[in-house]
Amino acid sequence: MASMKFQAIGNSILPASVAESDKSGSILGGFSFRSNNFTRKRNVRDLTVMNVATQLPATIAPSREKQSDGVGNRNHVAWTSVRQERWEGELIVEGEIPLWLSGTYLRNGPGLWHIGDYNFRHLFDGYATLVKLYFENGRLIAGHRQIESEAYKAAKKNKKLCYREFSEVPKPDNFLAYVGELANLFSGASLTDNANTGVVKLGDGRVVCLTETQKGSIVIDPDTLDTLGKFEYTDTLGGLIHAAHPIVTDTEFFTLLPDLINPGYLVVRMEPGTNERKVIGRVNCRGGPAPGWVHSFPVTDHYIIVPEMPLRYCAQNLLKAEPTPLYKFEWHPHSKGFMHVMCKASGKIVASVEVPLFVTFHFINAYEDKDEDGRVKAIIADCCEHNADALILEKLRLQNLRSFNGEDVLPDARVGRFIIPLDGSSHGKLGAALDPNEHGKGMDMCSINPNYLGKNYRYAYACGAHRPCNFPNTLTKLDLVGKKAKNWFEEGAVPSEPFFVPRPGAREEDDGVVISMISQKNGDGYALLLDGSTFKEIARAKFPYGLPYGLHGCWVPKQ
Repeated sequence: MASMKFQAIGNSILPASVAESDKSGSILGGFSFRSNNFTRKRNVRDLTVMNVATQLPATIAPSREKQSDGVGNRNHVAWTSVRQERWEGELIVEGEIPLWLSGTYLRNGPGLWHIGDYNFRHLFDGYATLVKLYFENGRLIAGHRQIESEAYKAAKKNKKLCYREFSEVPKPDNFLAYVGELANLFSGASLTDNANTGVVKLGDGRVVCLTETQKGSIVIDPDTLDTLGKFEYTDTLGGLIHAAHPIVTDTEFFTLLPDLINPGYLVVRMEPGTNERKVIGRVNCRGGPAPGWVHSFPVTDHYIIVPEMPLRYCAQNLLKAEPTPLYKFEWHPHSKGFMHVMCKASGKIVASVEVPLFVTFHFINAYEDKDEDGRVKAIIADCCEHNADALILEKLRLQNLRSFNGEDVLPDARVGRFIIPLDGSSHGKLGAALDPNEHGKGMDMCSINPNYLGKNYRYAYACGAHRPCNFPNTLTKLDLVGKKAKNWFEEGAVPSEPFFVPRPGAREEDDGVVISMISQKNGDGYALLLDGSTFKEIARAKFPYGLPYGLHGCWVPKQ
């Protein structure tokens, strides 16, 4: 055991805890739980405290007050810019990290929401902060670094916004500069390359950070977090945007390219080791006046599912200097919602059905539902669905996130399950895959066992809600067969996406660990490991300071 004299990450280590089911709904461990499917926490005094943190270098933190435009929750570290551009060190581990867990968990997300005295408005505007957790032999080395996008470097150099972010537009110095900025918008030159959304490991080993602009595809070194350069596509497909979440495995890469001129989507694949996308097929939109926003999409073994949301891209909103409530989108309920199914091999559309109105950022998984003879009769596609409420985007303004005063303002969400028939029917179905009360009627930021991608599956991991809240604040294990959920909750904590890593050689779908990073109300933060099966805590390691909320991650196994 390492000596406890190395307390570089703080004066104390948070007590380790495990989740323990209690169905009584009574006051447990000092907390009152209104929902009977939440868990209580108990201190574990026999867990081993292992490893040490390296000394924290001196740093000057940005002013927290300058980033605060609300009350109550305004100083929560989840919504505060990262303290410094980079840090790395070994963390003290309380608990026990499984020895089989060997590799690096990378998490990407916006982490810097101000330039000098200017504060960004929306969660999605922040410059990308890449965080790593490197596991080996029960030890944990953590680090973070800003991604060196052109947008970030220009902002640092000029002390002002220089590219168009999600809701932010550079302020032109004069009319001629304004005209030039519009011209740059149409060419794509003024669009950001701030790759602050996700990170994926390609089949050839390259690691790429992504956002919704194609130019925002940046290759990084997973060990040092160095920015290595742009991921340049070598094809001639063009376009300015793509789905922020491609489907990536060791052998496959699929993504969607929305066509804003002739509303539709190009469905493309890219072979490992290449930068060339090849067209599988095209889906023409059935509604209008523009393609629906496509942040993510699911696949099965043989099909690619293309969602067409009534939340549609809007060229007029892109031209406006000030953001609208729906930013670069518009809500068109009259245009309806659709789900399209394309064959991976032929590019043929085998189903195109109208479905109830829906709003989703993230699809969870999809699979082929077969009859007794093994014929595919329908596609089942699950997503984090916001009850067709497009105003969830406005709830993610930083002012709203920082001004939580105890009022329950998080819009309801559910695990939306689409049933898409392949028998020629004109309509599909959309319902809840389980009772939304199981996860507090909050639902987003999902992951599954990657070995079950596109296959019939049982378990998913996501962020749910323990109300009252203004943002998902629990980690949730969803049992989509048993129709139940297990929930991890800590008062005042904001957990990031729970990422599942399967144990090598595992036979059970939930045999593995769930990794998350927790931002605490008191300004601290820690890495958290939960058992994928029991959903009980097995280890945590405190960061030298709390990190801002992050979005999506990937696992890079040690070679």
